[in-house]
Amino acid sequence: MAYGGYGGWPKYVPVAKRRAKAAKAMQKLSKKGRKIEPVETEGRKIARTFWGEAWCGHLEKFSDYENRLPRGRSYVRNGSVCHLAISKGKIEAIVSGSELYNINIDIAPLPARKWKKVRDQCAGQIGSILELLQGRFSDNVMKIVTDPKNGLFPQPREIKLACDCPDWAEMCKHIAAVLYGVGARLDHQPELLFLLRNVDQEALISAELDVASASSGKGKRRLATTDLSNLFGVEMEEPVKPRRKKVAVRKKTSAKKKTVAKKKLAADKKSIKKAVKKKSTAQKKRPFSPTAAAVRRLRKQFGMNSAQFAKLVGVSPPTVSNWENGSGKLQLRQRTLEALSRVAGLTPQQANRKLKHAP
Repeated sequence: MAYGGYGGWPKYVPVAKRRAKAAKAMQKLSKKGRKIEPVETEGRKIARTFWGEAWCGHLEKFSDYENRLPRGRSYVRNGSVCHLAISKGKIEAIVSGSELYNINIDIAPLPARKWKKVRDQCAGQIGSILELLQGRFSDNVMKIVTDPKNGLFPQPREIKLACDCPDWAEMCKHIAAVLYGVGARLDHQPELLFLLRNVDQEALISAELDVASASSGKGKRRLATTDLSNLFGVEMEEPVKPRRKKVAVRKKTSAKKKTVAKKKLAADKKSIKKAVKKKSTAQKKRPFSPTAAAVRRLRKQFGMNSAQFAKLVGVSPPTVSNWENGSGKLQLRQRTLEALSRVAGLTPQQANRKLKHAP
């Protein structure tokens, strides 16, 4: 690298020239199979939604960051963040400066104790995953998830920064641009914040279901009946159980009546088995129709959460959430449709065995 400026700094390169050079470099990386995810913004406002603005606002509150972050605003606005990828506990980026610089930011997982507290405080206040990700909930919930100390956003001590540029500062303008770029990315993919902190956003919704189940006073019997009906497509007759109970407890019932009751019970079981077999055969022959309801029904049939079902199909958990929150027939790639169709042909036992051996 040639240094021709004062103090050993590289010579200034105009933005247009830097962008053209960066575009060529990104094309080369793309041809080599790397997925390039540039950060694109419109106008001077970097983040426009609840999650993006909350991320940027949180970082700007820290004294260690507030004087250094502004250095990266112009970089992210002029498209210098050529690539930004968010994964579990990690942000990887490429920023165009005098040269292309590689940035790696490590984010510590959200502590289990803090995550449990967030779940407990949000229980019963979030209606759906869609509502959660769109930031459409009460001021109380927003206050919980964005709390500076106890919310989802990381503290400075939980963030490790690294850039291969010659700037000696811990937070150079390239890192600052990437941190703002994360806010812009959360505008469109807020679920990435949960991935970054290594927590499952669906747990916030399940917390509400747990509360509702506990307060209703309804036990497992009704749930089991509902699950069996949905699973097999067989209407379970409620009078069957009381008849079995009466046969078991009546001490003075004649032997003849007991025999009749046993035969009827056996006939009922046989009918249910035939219906289940018939339903199963029909399901195998009928091609899988990829709708939001069908995906949700299939996942529940297997008794899996979104992460487990995603692993079984070979997609990401956010993808499964997007499917289930959609409407009508899903527009899927042929490969994804084939994977879903194969999974739909499995029994719950087969699906769970396959999940155990999935990579």
